[in-house]
Amino acid sequence: MENKPPFPEDFEKRVKQDAFLGTELLEALQGNSPTSIRVNPFKSYQQQTGQTIPWCQEAYYLDERPRYVADPHFHAGAYYPQEAGSMMLDKVLRQLELPENPLVLDLCAAPGGKSTLIASFLKGQGILVCNEIISSRAQILKENISKWAAGNVVVCNNEPTDFQKLPNYFDLIAIDAPCSGEGMFRKDPNSRKEWSEANVLHCSKRQQDILSDCWSALKEGGYIIYSTCTFNANENEQNVEWMLANFDVELITCDFSPFKAGRSGIGAYSLPSLVQGEGFFLAVLRKKGEQVPGKHRSSGKNWARVSTSEISRMLPEIPSDGFDFWKWRDRYFAIHEGKMSALLPILEEMRIVHCDTEIGEFIRNKFIPEQTLAMNHQLSKNFDRISLNHESALRYLKGETFPLLQKSGLYIVEYEGSHLGWIKHLGNRFNNLYPKKWRIRISLDAIS
Repeated sequence: MENKPPFPEDFEKRVKQDAFLGTELLEALQGNSPTSIRVNPFKSYQQQTGQTIPWCQEAYYLDERPRYVADPHFHAGAYYPQEAGSMMLDKVLRQLELPENPLVLDLCAAPGGKSTLIASFLKGQGILVCNEIISSRAQILKENISKWAAGNVVVCNNEPTDFQKLPNYFDLIAIDAPCSGEGMFRKDPNSRKEWSEANVLHCSKRQQDILSDCWSALKEGGYIIYSTCTFNANENEQNVEWMLANFDVELITCDFSPFKAGRSGIGAYSLPSLVQGEGFFLAVLRKKGEQVPGKHRSSGKNWARVSTSEISRMLPEIPSDGFDFWKWRDRYFAIHEGKMSALLPILEEMRIVHCDTEIGEFIRNKFIPEQTLAMNHQLSKNFDRISLNHESALRYLKGETFPLLQKSGLYIVEYEGSHLGWIKHLGNRFNNLYPKKWRIRISLDAIS
């Protein structure tokens, strides 16, 4: 068991005085964190070992924490490391009465754990909009969503108030609100140094502002899933009670087992003293009224439809079944069939950093492929591929070049079936097209 800094005095006093949490929580927070992952259902990767997590599909505990940076499957988006308590979301999603093609907003989405979970749940149905207010974190979110390659996913970089431009639009809004982070005291002991009672109250008020800002974007009959990674009632039950008092909303009861029901029966907690997971709180509310779609007119003037015959002529490797093709400026996109009319209001009103599957662009009649195309196994399955061993895969991911005998052309490089990205082979050498921002930055000797 590692040595950890002491708990903040006020936090320890608060827990000891709260019979709901119990001193067992303090003991558990001094222990070691379990390691858990979710496997990507859109990829061919198979998890070989590990205990399954009963409340989330395709999720596993690992016996030990791997060196993720040294695993090409991790870089390929074959799985996502996520703490098990927050995977409670999967169990809850499967209990909601959502339409066949729901419009979902993950409002505070970076780095992307819950977004990739929601995308896996949707399985290509509906549309998922993932938002992050901080630009640098929005780029990290884009990277993780691109690697997950679920399709029907948009990443944007907007303030919560911006979604007031889309009244009565979403069937579900997930708000994993910025919080005081008490639930991370075991996994990230240094977070203890940043905690204060003042910050708890600040976070509580900020969470109320976020809930208010996005309220009008939720359809009548639509759901809000409100969550935090903290234990106190100020940020959790009291904010739900505030919603019940100030908005036309009702609390939804779910089967939260094996998690502990919240105070006064509001929501549920992942408590490290009771389950193998970090601290997490989740509650579900529903906006009263009947589900009636909002009316959102969009000109689509910035997007041009591209015929499948034109795509087939330019890129015969790309399968056309199930996709519509669109052009924005000089860039081409594959959008799942029939989704564009619902997407256009988002594309026109928000600051978009990622949209479904970007194929690439043509510069002087030469095709420059986008990384998201390589990540999408369905769209890129017909391109020529080169299999790399572990050492070569890591060198590729670091942005290096190395001897690789092959005829000239464009290739996807892969590792044990997981697509890593593109190379342009020139006959005697190749250009490594792996995105510079995604590359491994530490020395390979340090991870060998």
